[in-house]
Amino acid sequence: MRHIISILIENESGALSRVAGLFSARGYNIESLTVAPTEDPTLSRMTLVTRGDEAIIEQITKQLNKLVEVVKLLDLSDGPHIEREMMLIKLKAENGRRDEVARLVDIFRGKVVDVTDNTFVIEVTGKSAKLDAFIKAAHEDSVIEVVRSGPLGIARGAKGLKL
Repeated sequence: MRHIISILIENESGALSRVAGLFSARGYNIESLTVAPTEDPTLSRMTLVTRGDEAIIEQITKQLNKLVEVVKLLDLSDGPHIEREMMLIKLKAENGRRDEVARLVDIFRGKVVDVTDNTFVIEVTGKSAKLDAFIKAAHEDSVIEVVRSGPLGIARGAKGLKL
């Protein structure tokens, strides 16, 4: 099962390396990893996506909690949460394809962020499945490059990852 683990971690050098090392030492895979500072400059929020059964996820969370740099941890998959991912995709948009690309952007509520004579760069946000559907809807031969952020998540309601 897929799990999104949100971690408050001390904002210091080597912290990310220790988290990644924990996964590689035990043979676990990180599907996606995003780190950014929080409103508190001494802390960063790490969003990590991994897969495993309940026993593996329990082992991962216990090991993460043992790391000195980890301040707090929350498995968002345990409850209702909001999940979003961002994608930048560069498409060929030559001659007759420009209108088709524009329609596709409208259908997926994307945003054109750059235009050249023969390319569009489009920003699309939403669940991973929406981004996958956009790529599938764009003709394979028109896709030049795809960059994805990986999922970000936040718990719904009063539950949150704060000190």
